[in-house]
Amino acid sequence: MRKPTLRTLAALTACTTTVLLTACTGQSSGGGDDGSASGKDVTITFWHGWSQDNEVKAIQDNVAAFEKLHPNIHVKLVGNVSDDKIEQALRAGGSDAPDVVSSFTTDQVGKFCSANVWIDLNPLLRKDNIDPAKTFPQAMLEYSRFEGNQCSLPLLGDTYGLYYNKAAFAAAGITAPPKTFSEFDADAVKLTVPSGDGYKQLGFMPNYHGYETTAMHYLGQYGAKYFATDGKSNLASDQKVAAMFTWQKNLIGKLGGYEKLEKYRTTFGDEFSAKNPFETGQVAMSLDGEWRTASLADDKVGFDWATAPFPVPDDQADTYGRGYQTGTIIGIAKSSRKQTAGWEFVKYLTTDTGALVRFANAIHNVPSTNAALNSPDLVADPNFKTFIDIAKNPNSSTTPASINGGAYQISLRNFGYDYESGKQTDLRAGLAATAKEVDEAIAQAK
Repeated sequence: MRKPTLRTLAALTACTTTVLLTACTGQSSGGGDDGSASGKDVTITFWHGWSQDNEVKAIQDNVAAFEKLHPNIHVKLVGNVSDDKIEQALRAGGSDAPDVVSSFTTDQVGKFCSANVWIDLNPLLRKDNIDPAKTFPQAMLEYSRFEGNQCSLPLLGDTYGLYYNKAAFAAAGITAPPKTFSEFDADAVKLTVPSGDGYKQLGFMPNYHGYETTAMHYLGQYGAKYFATDGKSNLASDQKVAAMFTWQKNLIGKLGGYEKLEKYRTTFGDEFSAKNPFETGQVAMSLDGEWRTASLADDKVGFDWATAPFPVPDDQADTYGRGYQTGTIIGIAKSSRKQTAGWEFVKYLTTDTGALVRFANAIHNVPSTNAALNSPDLVADPNFKTFIDIAKNPNSSTTPASINGGAYQISLRNFGYDYESGKQTDLRAGLAATAKEVDEAIAQAK
């Protein structure tokens, strides 16, 4: 299962923060017509990051189905490839470089599009009469392109929602999951059971070092705009950004304060294990992705649980059902000399409904086309269906691509750490300084 977090952002942006982007990733040219369209045998190399047995089998099954439809196109699979290795290969080019590449990190898109190391897929989409706006959910389409360059396409997605402990809810007299932040805050307090200078049970862990409780994931519930139309940072201008930071800081206070929460957080086990604090009952509510439904089933937790959309601000109650989205992206290397065959493969993986549904069912991720999301063959129990509905919701959003990858998210994350801990006390001044930092970093990258 995919485990998307911000842990790789620093590595992804290190190159672009020190040198020009084109110098960092390089530019090389390949060729489009490889003869595959006329029946010539062609072998393409596909690099991907999946490594677990069920994931590897799922991609192998889809490749076998593709090769059956295209008997002259053969796919050489190379799995468990890191983003660092992908960058190195695209920078170097040559015969050992991949033809088709997928990445779990949507923050790569702005870098790869602007550096011209992945081809723009717009002409190929138009040639095959594929309308991206009608084919892909809006949020997924947004994280796969940059400034009009559709250099990648979404290949399965992740959506974030609320997990809640039904037994804890019943014990606290809560009959339904909260829909607004005022309801959520009240429930989080009711669900918190103190114990000494800590907690027997915490209603929710709001701190930014908590698992998946990042500023970006929270802002997905507000519909914040990270950049203005002129490309400048909008962090200090969008009132929704300030509202989110105010809400999160206030919730920390309601639940006992930053220091107390941080001390409790150090007792949590690994996020991607049965020691996850939601699975152990240490927290009664959790912000997490759809993959957690499979983990909870596999780990056979000892309580009833359910999922729902994460709450929204009270003044945006009509947007309830939205959520933050991210996912896997796939593109064709500019250096590839087998781009015609590469496009047939990418097109199959990203637009064939049967292929997407099989893949989603196998690895427990969200399909990435509107048709696949609505397929009757999609396996979606009520808890998983929550995430399917979030993916369909037109108000769901993502973090947009930037020329220097996820650098702007790191700036925002670092401000969040300072603000929640009290190191930075002036919200407006802090956001203004963060916006300036973002703009300067983007200007340097350009």
